[in-house]
Amino acid sequence: MAQRKITLIRQELPETSNINDLIQWYGASLGLFSPRDKDSSCFRIFVVLLKDIEAGEDGLRSEVSAERTGLSRGTVVHHLNKLQDKGLVAQADNEYFIKVDNLNTLTSLIREEMNAALDNLERVADDIDDQLGLNP
Repeated sequence: MAQRKITLIRQELPETSNINDLIQWYGASLGLFSPRDKDSSCFRIFVVLLKDIEAGEDGLRSEVSAERTGLSRGTVVHHLNKLQDKGLVAQADNEYFIKVDNLNTLTSLIREEMNAALDNLERVADDIDDQLGLNP
């Protein structure tokens, strides 16, 4: 399995039910949107990908995403690659798409991968404890 890095950031739930605030919170909780991203590029691309799902489309070319966000194609490709590296976005036939049909399923996928990683961490910790004589 390819190595993926998702940073979970525990933060208070948003006080509003505004869709943009909720998406911002969701993405920030996954470490997708950083304070360094002054023009919210990754957020804007993520929204375009969500709208693609909502419209029942099969993916977007980077040029289309650039046009819809008002960002350069280079910026769009940079963020799409980061989202791919995190395992959230896939690419086929030069089109990018969120791997699943909704964010609930995406969250479940992330949970499964996190649980598998924690299971492996626990196994190795147990082995280390055995070798060091730290297990009772």
